[in-house]
Amino acid sequence: MKSFASDNYSGAAPEIMQAIIEANCEHQPSYGNDSYTAQAQELLKATFGHQSESFFVYNGTAANSVALKAIVRSHHAILCSSTAHIATQEVGAVNNLTGCQTFIIPHENGKISAAAVQAAYNKATYWGHHGNLPKIVSVAQTTELGTVYSFDELRAISKVCRDNELIFHMDGCRLSNAAAFLNCSLVEVTRDVGVDVLSFGGTKNGLLFGEAIIFFKPELAKEFAYIHKQNLQLNSKMRFLSAQFIPYLRDKLWHRYAEHANQMCQRLTTGLLELEGVKLAYPQQSNQVFVYLPEKIIQATQNTYPFYLWDKEKKLARLVASFDTTIDDVDTFVKLARTA
Repeated sequence: MKSFASDNYSGAAPEIMQAIIEANCEHQPSYGNDSYTAQAQELLKATFGHQSESFFVYNGTAANSVALKAIVRSHHAILCSSTAHIATQEVGAVNNLTGCQTFIIPHENGKISAAAVQAAYNKATYWGHHGNLPKIVSVAQTTELGTVYSFDELRAISKVCRDNELIFHMDGCRLSNAAAFLNCSLVEVTRDVGVDVLSFGGTKNGLLFGEAIIFFKPELAKEFAYIHKQNLQLNSKMRFLSAQFIPYLRDKLWHRYAEHANQMCQRLTTGLLELEGVKLAYPQQSNQVFVYLPEKIIQATQNTYPFYLWDKEKKLARLVASFDTTIDDVDTFVKLARTA
């Protein structure tokens, strides 16, 4: 089966599987004291800056929740979009783990603005210590609607954070797709625009499992090793997780996979928009596209190439391309839609 349901449906890339196999050829020290983890962490420093501190975790929910756990206390609040995974797709894991509240900010095409962040901060602090104190601003790059924050948008949010003593967190589960769209390096769209903490994903872009937490301010990582362990994220055989990041970063696989997925999604979008009744819901800027589809197209394609209907009543579909999506997959889907 091939699908356009999610980039989580795809398997692991062959280079990633080979890295895991190679890490299985000998005994290595446990709990991240192995040579593979050391090499991967050096590559993360080379990628994101030598002042950064990195930790590997099992999945994206853990990356977001445990990273924020290190920073907030129960009287704090996190500011984020109403579409943010930490607010809608992670069963309140951040709130459960930290005890703090999430304050929702209105979005436009999935993105929150600096002005909206400032307004939310002003509202939250109006009554002083009678309300939760905002501590974190969290954005997703790409957004959950497939759109991408520009450099200027991120710098503006960062300035609001600095002006109000807020920490800037980025959920980067699809960061590689955003960087490929912006034609930039990973550090240019994170540290260089003022991000303080990053959840760096790879599972949606060819990795088998695992994510990385990057602290751009070392002081934020103080005692994080204890939080890492206490919250069930210290893998005893860490090398099988960290080894994946070696070719991913060293060989720039993150860019190759993401650029390909973006291109396949663009080709799919172009083909569908030629058909009567197909309309874009949001700009297509990454490997996700949200489109309104006529019922005939849904019926003709969904069984062959499964995808999710984001809103069944409005017939809003989310189509996602992966690192292993082929031109034939795209063209066959469009052909089925055109026939219908």
